[in-house]
Amino acid sequence: MSGGRHMLPVDVHLLVVRDGERGPEVLLSRRAGGVYASGLWRLPSGHVDGAFEDIVIALLREALEETGIVVDPADVRSAVTVHHRSPAGGARIGVFFEVRRWRGTPQVMEPEVCDAMGWFAFDKLPEPMVAYCRAGLDAYRAGARMGVHFQEPGDPIAYDPALDRTLLIPGPGSHDTGPDGAVGDFAERAVGRITGWTDVSWARQESRVWRAHRAEGGEWYVKVHQNQRFHQREAAALRG
Repeated sequence: MSGGRHMLPVDVHLLVVRDGERGPEVLLSRRAGGVYASGLWRLPSGHVDGAFEDIVIALLREALEETGIVVDPADVRSAVTVHHRSPAGGARIGVFFEVRRWRGTPQVMEPEVCDAMGWFAFDKLPEPMVAYCRAGLDAYRAGARMGVHFQEPGDPIAYDPALDRTLLIPGPGSHDTGPDGAVGDFAERAVGRITGWTDVSWARQESRVWRAHRAEGGEWYVKVHQNQRFHQREAAALRG
């Protein structure tokens, strides 16, 4: 049993989302200068500044300081919470908020620590990106309310699909977690890490079909056939 209370810093992350020509887009900025994660893309974010400041006020302050936009507290929506541990071993809690309404035009407000800002489709995120930030984005896209992102010593700060440490935690009522065991493993070997599953099974006994959402973008369908005969017939039809 630990001899003392574990205290964690709290971060706030701003998911500014708009409707682009080809779907939703998110606002990202690129770190610059002699700061942590310089050269990496991430969400506008910052720390809760002491016990006097709640997380929503901290978010509004960071939005104004980093992007110049003004957000009404009534337009802030909770998105996802991530328990993060950096490669150096420091842990923290990141609270991600979605905002779809604001006043002003986003722009670089702190050029000494940020050298670029832009809108990006969720399936075409820029590289390199802070792995911690990417974990929150992947959890948000998957519809999870919480995630754990514990990096190991030696892991890069930048997101690397081969070293993705994100563990998604479903919320209440989230019973559909996709196919179990070998079927889910097969799907991830075929297309890469899957961040979300949607049950789209037909109203037919023993028919199971899922829509899989990949971390890197894109959707696939995974089907468990009723029997070998159905499988062979449909596989032959698809190949043809």
